[in-house]
Amino acid sequence: MESVNFVILGDQEIATDFGKKGTSTDLTLFDRKESEKIYTFVTPNGFPEKIQPLFQAIALAEYVIFHVNALDKFTGEQIIALDALGKKDGIISHSYDVDEARLDLMIKGTVLEGYKKVEQDKIKEELVNFPTAKKDGNTSIVIDHTFDVKGVGTVALGKVLSGKITQYDKIQHYPSEIEAMVKSIQMHDDDVKESISPARVGLSLKNIKHDEITRGDVLSNDTSIKTVTEITIDFKQNQFFKATLAENQMCLVSVGLQIKAAKFASISPMKLTFEKPVIVMPGDVCVLLKPESNTVRIIGSGAPQ
Repeated sequence: MESVNFVILGDQEIATDFGKKGTSTDLTLFDRKESEKIYTFVTPNGFPEKIQPLFQAIALAEYVIFHVNALDKFTGEQIIALDALGKKDGIISHSYDVDEARLDLMIKGTVLEGYKKVEQDKIKEELVNFPTAKKDGNTSIVIDHTFDVKGVGTVALGKVLSGKITQYDKIQHYPSEIEAMVKSIQMHDDDVKESISPARVGLSLKNIKHDEITRGDVLSNDTSIKTVTEITIDFKQNQFFKATLAENQMCLVSVGLQIKAAKFASISPMKLTFEKPVIVMPGDVCVLLKPESNTVRIIGSGAPQ
């Protein structure tokens, strides 16, 4: 069964047009099954109050639906976030009261210039044009929610980033390196024996407790995965972030679905030290955040060196 995952930004209310509402915390998931393909839509409903869910929602998706209903600083943050994470494939639409010329200026020079412009009522029919972005290789699953289900035990919800997961597989949890066993797998509320990237899955796990897993943790058989407490990144400051950075200042760092507190060990080169271990995987981008800022909350970004 094929899977395609979208993030819905801007007017998040349109998500109800595309799928049935499921798990809802500071991220809300919607899904629907059509012609042996499962479409999943995630909204960062904890945003704009918090910046963190925005990056986590984008990280869960291969594709973007951005329905702009205001040209404000929060629209600006979403544009900066998509550009920093290199989300090149998507749809952009806007409400009637949005000035299209101003919107074009805001997205100029960003990945959003390549998005297909469509009317809101045409978005749904465009979704079939987005192919399944299957990624082969070692099995890696990123976790976004966990529960302790009576009679079942630990249940983890997440996305198969690469490879496939099969019932009864033994798989390593990072950062703890506990070996867990997959008792059962669900997709779209149906039991399945196997799930292939980029499927969303619900996994019943043995040998690990739900409170030993947090959002952003990874289940993988890739022995090259490392957890680190220090990273040097190829840093580029967000042009709209004007505050001066100094050694020993604190920030939050978004890496995949992880949000970790870090300290600037040095500014040039940009070296970060973390209070808790962070998982770094190939292709990851580190985005530095200052959630308490009253103006721009995105400091800048860069790839780990």
